[in-house]
Amino acid sequence: MPSLAVIIPVYNEGKNIRPVLQGLHAAVSEPFQVLVVYDFDEDDTLPVARELAQQLGLDLHLVKNRFGRGALNAIKTGLLESESDYMIVTMADLSDPPEVINALLAKARQDKADLVCASRYMRGGRQSGGPLLKKLLSRAAGVSLYYLTSLPTHDVTNSFKLYSRDVIRSVPIASEGGFELGMELTIKAHYSGFKVAEVPTHWTDRTDGESRFRLFQWLPHYLRWYFLALRLEVGRRLGLGHGPR
Repeated sequence: MPSLAVIIPVYNEGKNIRPVLQGLHAAVSEPFQVLVVYDFDEDDTLPVARELAQQLGLDLHLVKNRFGRGALNAIKTGLLESESDYMIVTMADLSDPPEVINALLAKARQDKADLVCASRYMRGGRQSGGPLLKKLLSRAAGVSLYYLTSLPTHDVTNSFKLYSRDVIRSVPIASEGGFELGMELTIKAHYSGFKVAEVPTHWTDRTDGESRFRLFQWLPHYLRWYFLALRLEVGRRLGLGHGPR
């Protein structure tokens, strides 16, 4: 089994999955498996992914979401399904550059990091396109937590992250909304003693299809983990020793 698994949650990404898989095949420098996690059997991503995996010789696994429909449950399914040493969550909408996967993996190994964030807001990172309000709130959350707490990443909200198997097996998942799962795991991992690091990335807004990100629907879920980080930091500074919940 490859030491690296790339997890891609999908929802009718038939138009996008081909360049995503081609990009992974061309850019990732070591053996890896791909877990495409889908909600329903009629998803138009599946036949395209099967055909291309055969053409490219990709180690592809089509995994049905086992926790109920939605991005959160798809990511959770992929993380818990994989037995690889490292798992990277990336999107099927071409927003995450596949070559950054090599940097994420190298950072994990060189720094012995358990969780590595692809950061749009650190030096060398950037983002192109997307709704202005979403960008402002995301940047504000990431940068403020970096300066207000001991969290060693400028971009806690980005879903494009590497997780070690130890983190996934040790940190309970309580998220109930959507893509805030990455924020939850980063905060809980850091305050549980796991090493968190970051590398720069360039995020690009999708060019085809419709985003499943619902800002005002999911904002309360992000705020839940934002305020948890602040509470845990206060506890850390006061020596109270209360772990994440």
